[in-house]
Parts: sequence; structure tokens; C-alpha cells
Amino acid sequence: MAAEEIKKPNKQEKIGQVVSDKMEKTIVVQTSRRVAHPLYKRIVTKHKKFYAHDEKGEAKIGDVVRIVECRPMSRLKRWELGEVLRKAVVVTIDLPEAAGEKPKAVKTAAKKKK
Repeated sequence: MAAEEIKKPNKQEKIGQVVSDKMEKTIVVQTSRRVAHPLYKRIVTKHKKFYAHDEKGEAKIGDVVRIVECRPMSRLKRWELGEVLRKAVVVTIDLPEAAGEKPKAVKTAAKKKK
């Protein structure tokens, strides 16, 4: 057989959004699919979470990623990060404490005693 004819094993791939990256080298990816309800025939969105191995820590919360099936790495982890398809938008907030300014005082109404 030539080198071109050797087939690599077919591995499942899923595309989803990262909902957690708080663990070391592990991300939680949520996938969504739309299916018809078996009784009512209405379109329903179903969600499922997958634990995936992220060796380099590339994926952050909100990123859209592709995960690929792999050998079991732990009790829950059976997927690994294939690639980051779209990065999440990062929003920053300017805090006065970070700039070295004093925070503005907030007045509270005191109760009057009768």
C-alpha cells in the first residue's frame, strides 16, 4: 500500500461554545442541536456538555471551538481541542481603583427616628 492509501481512523467532531475554562488543561464545551419533539412536533433546542483536553490553554470562555474524539483521559474527559474557530469578544471595564483614583462615595439615606 502507498502512503496515500493509509486511512486514519474516523473520529467524531463536534462544534460548540466553551462554557468553562477554570480547570487546568480542561475545558467544558456545550453543543446545541435542534430536534423535533417526539409527541408535540415542536422544534426544541437540546444542549449537551463535553469535557475536552486543552493542553496549551488556548480556549477561553465564549470561544467557539471544534473538539475531536480521543482516548479516555479521565472519568469524564473523552475529547480534545481540535481548533478554536472563533474567539470571544473581550469586554473590559475601567475601574477607578485600577487607575489609582479614589472611588466616588455613595450617599445612603439614613432612617429618621420619630
